[in-house]
Amino acid sequence: MKISARNHLKGTVKKIVPGVVNTEVTLEIAPGVEVVSIITKSSADQMRLSLGKEAYVVVKATDVMIGID
Repeated sequence: MKISARNHLKGTVKKIVPGVVNTEVTLEIAPGVEVVSIITKSSADQMRLSLGKEAYVVVKATDVMIGID
C-alpha cells in the first residue's frame, strides 16, 4: 500500500457495527488503544473487513488540534 498521508497506524479490527449506509469500525492499534471510524457500508464490504483482520487507520487532515483542561 502506498499513500500520500503521513499519519497511518496499523491495527486489528476489534469491532464492526454495520448500518444501512455506514459501518462503524474499531481498530485496536496497541493494547487498550482503539480508534473508531465511520466508513461507508460499501467500502467495508469491498475491503471484506472482519474481526481480527489487520487494517490501517489513515489520518489526512490540514488541522490537528490539541487541547487541555
